Amino acid sequence: MLLYLHIPFCHRICPYCSFYKHTPGGTPIGKFIQALAKEAIWRRGFQPLSQNPGQCKGVGNPFSIYLGGGTPSMLSPKHLTDLFASLRETFDLSETTEVTLEANPATFDLEKARLFKSLGVTRVSLGIQSFAPHVLETLGREHSPEEASESVRILREAGIPSINIDLMFSIPGQSLADWESTLRHAVSLKPDHISAYNLTYEEDTAFFESLKNGTFEEDEDHDADHYHLADEILTAAGFDHYETSNYARPGHHSKHNQGYWEGSAYLGLGPSAVSTLDGVRHRNIPDTEAYIKQVNSIGNAIHETETLSPAQRNIELIALGLRTTKGIPLSLLDEASLAKAKTLAAEDLLCIGETHLHLTQLGRPLVDPIAAELI
Repeated sequence: MLLYLHIPFCHRICPYCSFYKHTPGGTPIGKFIQALAKEAIWRRGFQPLSQNPGQCKGVGNPFSIYLGGGTPSMLSPKHLTDLFASLRETFDLSETTEVTLEANPATFDLEKARLFKSLGVTRVSLGIQSFAPHVLETLGREHSPEEASESVRILREAGIPSINIDLMFSIPGQSLADWESTLRHAVSLKPDHISAYNLTYEEDTAFFESLKNGTFEEDEDHDADHYHLADEILTAAGFDHYETSNYARPGHHSKHNQGYWEGSAYLGLGPSAVSTLDGVRHRNIPDTEAYIKQVNSIGNAIHETETLSPAQRNIELIALGLRTTKGIPLSLLDEASLAKAKTLAAEDLLCIGETHLHLTQLGRPLVDPIAAELI
């Protein structure tokens, strides 16, 4: 099972981000951490593990933990320590092989990075996005390029085993030269993993409003140029382009994300978090104050529940699996979809093997329209 914890707090709200988040304001963060612990206990089976292991009957134990947000790294040392203590109290983490924490460069120093390591964090994902000052300003980021570079050095000194850098392209005002400079600088820092995401305009964001009113515009050719440049530079630097937006050095593929792309069961804790367990999807209430109240009242924060049909699960497995170099099992396709796949193979957009199909280099930038064809 994958375990995800949503930490919704940010110092500043970025204009492109659609995830549920907010500034701390008057939220009692200590009470929020306590609510996360209570929700975990309810999900685990109503009993803390140390009290009566034999009575636990809820969800299983995680092989991967991911703390996302929001900005988990802005939690105080005490809150982080309390949170990890509660996880160890509730779950058996003896087979947890990856613990990822999302971090922004301006939210930690060497002492705090060493705390990450001591708590069991094995992987830090840095939300850097760009090394160009004017692009960072457009994105509303609060760190400088220098602080971003220094954050990588700090994590290395602290002994974090795996470091990811998140980057973004097709940002308004970002030239191809800006993107190339960012990529080459990222490579020079010698991270273990780089994620390179095409900016998407999500509803309920300031960027989406700018797109609607014509201030910003989308350009597929522009997107493709940036995508291919990332592929060229990062693969030449020794990174494996193992998923549409993700590149890793040997041994540093994201286990959490791979589990998600392959359809593993996952449990989400925190406001707005989503879980998919035994074919049932739960969505937590997207309101931190209401989340705390509901967990304290009934033990969980479930707001919506949906039972997924086999057909719905197949569609998700196709859409997600096509993003990876491994591809998808042919067994997911019906006769009509397999016929479409053969047509796409004739156009050199995908390869069909004995048991799986995967996209070609030509097809990978077109993953979303190809997935739409097959489902």
